Amino acid sequence: MNAKVDFYFDKAQKWQKEQAELRQIVLDCQLTEELKWGVPCYTFQNSNIVLIHAFKDYCALLFFKGALLSDTDGILIQQSKNVQGARQIRFTDLNEIVDQKKILKNYIYEAVEIEKAGLKVVLKKTEEFKITEEFQKKLDENPKLHTAFKALSPGRQRAYLLHFSSPKQSKTRESRIEKVIDQILEGKGLND
Repeated sequence: MNAKVDFYFDKAQKWQKEQAELRQIVLDCQLTEELKWGVPCYTFQNSNIVLIHAFKDYCALLFFKGALLSDTDGILIQQSKNVQGARQIRFTDLNEIVDQKKILKNYIYEAVEIEKAGLKVVLKKTEEFKITEEFQKKLDENPKLHTAFKALSPGRQRAYLLHFSSPKQSKTRESRIEKVIDQILEGKGLND
């Protein structure tokens, strides 16, 4: 156990017993406990394997390379269609965790073996992300915007493309695009 991580578990107002049980299971698998992104993260030889996090309706184990796990028990969840490699196992009750203890350890051990083997999740390339009609029109109309967007890092480009494509209504997509044109022209990412 890492004392720097204790505060996370001590301050938890919801899912406290469930997260404490998950912590013990992961630590039993001989991973190193660290605090990353404000949550408990467990590593093997400095590589992220799994983290514990809580939401309003559930707490979860998140496997960084979960897409590579065999998921023989069919319990891994892709959080959203845009999440490429990570997968969660969600819990709403302490008994679920206790009942699946052996299964959870098997998933953790498999994740460590994936890391030892040096396997990587093949991520979609930026060019494979859909450009909305509304944004394509702006790029076509404004060569400076087109040049500035292409000069952004692939990660920043993907963040914008996902941000623009998530609304269902065209009007909302157009509004999102208008709000960040200056940011793109300044070479900034969505969250810069």
